[in-house]
Amino acid sequence: MASHSDTLVVFFGATAGANGGKLGSDERELILLVWQIVDLHEKKVGKLQRRLVKPDSLDLTEQCKEETGLTVDELLKAEPLDTVLQQFQQSVSAEVKALGRSSYTLCVDSPLIVRQVLHPEASKKNLVLPECFYSFVDLRKEFHKCCPNSGPAQELTVPTMLDYACIPPVTDEVAGVTEVKSMVLITLHILADPYSHKFTGFEAVKYKFESGACSKTEAVDSETVIRARGLPWQSSDQDIARFFKGLNIAKGGVALCLNAQGRRNGEALVRFINAEHRDMALERHKHHMGSRYIEVYKATGEEFLKIAGGTSNEVAQFLSKENQVIIRMRGLPFTATPQDVLGFLGPDTPVTDGTEGLLFVKYPDGRPTGDAFVLFACEDYAQNALKKHKQILGKRYIELFRSTAAEVQQVLNRYMSTPLISTLPPTPMVSVPMPVLATPPFLATGSTRDCVRLRGLPYTAAIEDILEFMGEHTVDIKPHGVHMVLNQQGRPSGDAFIQMKSADRAFMVSQKCHKKMMKDRYVEVFQCSTEEMSYVLMGGTLNRSGLSPPPCKLPCLSPPTYAAFTSPTAILPTEAALYQPPLLATPRTPQPAAHTAAPTLAYYPPQPHAQLYMNMNMNYTAYYPSPPVSPSTVSYFAAAPPGSVAAAVAAQPSPAMLQHGAQHGALVRMQGLPYNAGVKDILSFFQGYQYAPDEYSSVVQMGDQARSLIQPKEWLCL
Repeated sequence: MASHSDTLVVFFGATAGANGGKLGSDERELILLVWQIVDLHEKKVGKLQRRLVKPDSLDLTEQCKEETGLTVDELLKAEPLDTVLQQFQQSVSAEVKALGRSSYTLCVDSPLIVRQVLHPEASKKNLVLPECFYSFVDLRKEFHKCCPNSGPAQELTVPTMLDYACIPPVTDEVAGVTEVKSMVLITLHILADPYSHKFTGFEAVKYKFESGACSKTEAVDSETVIRARGLPWQSSDQDIARFFKGLNIAKGGVALCLNAQGRRNGEALVRFINAEHRDMALERHKHHMGSRYIEVYKATGEEFLKIAGGTSNEVAQFLSKENQVIIRMRGLPFTATPQDVLGFLGPDTPVTDGTEGLLFVKYPDGRPTGDAFVLFACEDYAQNALKKHKQILGKRYIELFRSTAAEVQQVLNRYMSTPLISTLPPTPMVSVPMPVLATPPFLATGSTRDCVRLRGLPYTAAIEDILEFMGEHTVDIKPHGVHMVLNQQGRPSGDAFIQMKSADRAFMVSQKCHKKMMKDRYVEVFQCSTEEMSYVLMGGTLNRSGLSPPPCKLPCLSPPTYAAFTSPTAILPTEAALYQPPLLATPRTPQPAAHTAAPTLAYYPPQPHAQLYMNMNMNYTAYYPSPPVSPSTVSYFAAAPPGSVAAAVAAQPSPAMLQHGAQHGALVRMQGLPYNAGVKDILSFFQGYQYAPDEYSSVVQMGDQARSLIQPKEWLCL
């Protein structure tokens, strides 16, 4: 559409539901169109045209009947929307030609009739709108340019503009005609002296959504972002853009959200070109995509950047190719090469630029993830590729899905932020009488309640979110005192521990921040000590009612055994093997107290890749097994034969025996015994090793643990 026009078509519409400022907010169909031409050069007006539109649903609201005066019987005789739009285009084109003019532009009293009604309804009914509906002028904004003292443009209405211009209101006319005649009077008023206004504020409706990449350094206005929920899992960015048809989405402004397994979770973040379009998008809350209603909420620019923003040059180069269809491949063999993928797709689905159109997703250390993205030049090639969904490559079936530029970036971000420090490192055998699990150091524990626990954090929360949540209290946090708790899979658990400078400061934070909102969730804040922190990490609970001990399933452990966790130096090697301490991003060897003879423990030195992970804005992150893992699932002593383990165990005293003055020995827990196992079976199993005759009875009674004969890797030394 040209940046100027010879004529204006003053245009008005009404729906079967809400009208005025809520036009289009209830998804009701058009039932009335009224228009009249204004010659901008001669200042003349054409014939006023009024057309009723027959909707698919003849259910009119009482408000609509009152405002329009229309009845169901009148609408039954009307033409459907596609026919009325053809009549509109033919009538306007003929009249403009008769005036000797070459172009025309719609003039509306607000963008709602075009953006919120015509385009969404035409999209749902698969109608192709005439080109004139992709450009229009907003009479309110044009009037505000001439009369800036009339008030904010968004708050102007036809009656208020008539009143400000001292134009007598139009009365005694049918619905729609009154509005159009009034708009024509306002238009002629600003065209005349002293204003002699030129209509230049042409607003455009985008024909299609443009995909693209987004950088994490890009500034994203929070007033332009929404979150859509309840999307069908197979929705693409184009489907979401179609749902918001009529509103202009920024380039690359649709970011599909993924769950912890890397699959779409039915949510998307959408970024619009300005706040006005965002506000209109919010009015589509609970509008329908097919048979599903979609929830629309406000979101922030920070949330959008977390999902869609990236820093990878490789991804930026991959996404730099314009007008490409992106397909995601999932489940590839780790040994798959670009040639294997090209061969799998076949000659009927040529990839753009061959291997240059492939992007393999890898972990930070270069290991393949089994995911890849492929570019195709057209929709036909993409359709051919999707036909190969779940076909076999090597010995694996491959899943293929439509994808988006934002999803490419999100998947890369997810894998690139995967911790390189394993949650449970393999156990090296050390040259001490018994195999000691190599572990990073404990946080110094104590009974002083100078810590707080945050529970119920959003899973997307980062260190920066916690610092913002703490507000003015961040100055009281100890250096490197924020510890995010992850579960055994390395994903956020919703918990965090924060070490404060004093117990008073911790108490103040727990009082001021308890149940304060972080994003869309309230967070519980409890005062605690590092000792209580250890209890929680072992499976206990901590709330305002107090501390509950861990649900320990070891009947042979007496309560005093828990006291071993009051100090890291007091923990015996056998207990260190049972309770895994936190793995810190920056391991430091603890210094034992001068009066305590600390046991010999082996610690992992900092790995080269550990420093790499620290540089990824997660310096403070600590990893805790939460909940505590079962020894049988992590192979604590998998590398050691049963004989060496039992011998090593027998060489060390157990905590319970030391507590009661027992002789040196070892207490062994057997998990997974068959229900019919007897004393003879256990004696036979330990044949060749010494044990005290009265030390197996309590173990035999653990029927709730008995399932199958124990295997060497399932031994657990206490």
